[in-house]
Amino acid sequence: MTVPALERVHEGTALFERTLSTIDDAGLDAPSALPGWRRRQVVAHVASNADALVNLLDWARTGVESPMYSSPGQRAADIEAGAALPAADLRAKLAGGHARLARELAAMPATAWDAKVRTAKGRIVPASEVAWMRTREVWVHAVDLGAGAGLRDFPADLLRALAGDAMAAFAAAADAPRVALTATDTGDHWELGTKEGSPSQVRGELAELTAYLLGRPGAATGPPLPAWL
Repeated sequence: MTVPALERVHEGTALFERTLSTIDDAGLDAPSALPGWRRRQVVAHVASNADALVNLLDWARTGVESPMYSSPGQRAADIEAGAALPAADLRAKLAGGHARLARELAAMPATAWDAKVRTAKGRIVPASEVAWMRTREVWVHAVDLGAGAGLRDFPADLLRALAGDAMAAFAAAADAPRVALTATDTGDHWELGTKEGSPSQVRGELAELTAYLLGRPGAATGPPLPAWL
């Protein structure tokens, strides 16, 4: 695992915590940027995801299978249980999850990063993928709190990585429209979809294109896309 990969986890965790610190307890009940979710559900999800990723690191380190969730319904149940906690307890749950994951990441033997584990969606990946999975969670969900963080605050390399993640997710989607995306500020260019005909041209700054691909606020205008995650 490279140092920059782990640094992005720590930076994103700090961004999420900083953004959450601007929200008072009553504000946790306000809607988030995710349809149907309050802010407290976003916090509960980020907390539960930390523990789920600890399970994958344990699996990689010990060789004993430890899935992210014990059943398909556990993820949703954990989010709702966490969201129902009093505000102080929810904040403590998040802090505990962050601390446990940080300890596990720091303690991983170098040889364990190549061990294969299974994500909640059934993908078989090396344990090193855990760092990216957590990077994605904390940075994007900091924006979803709807409290000032935005994709324009993200480093360009992270925006490109997130855009690439979304493009890979859409590659096998039969309903993905054919789109050509061009970043007016960086020159990045991608093409999406395999349908016949000329692609729709979507132009905007790199942050706007990434927001479009991720289905987040501040997005460039283009044809509707499938859900990213």
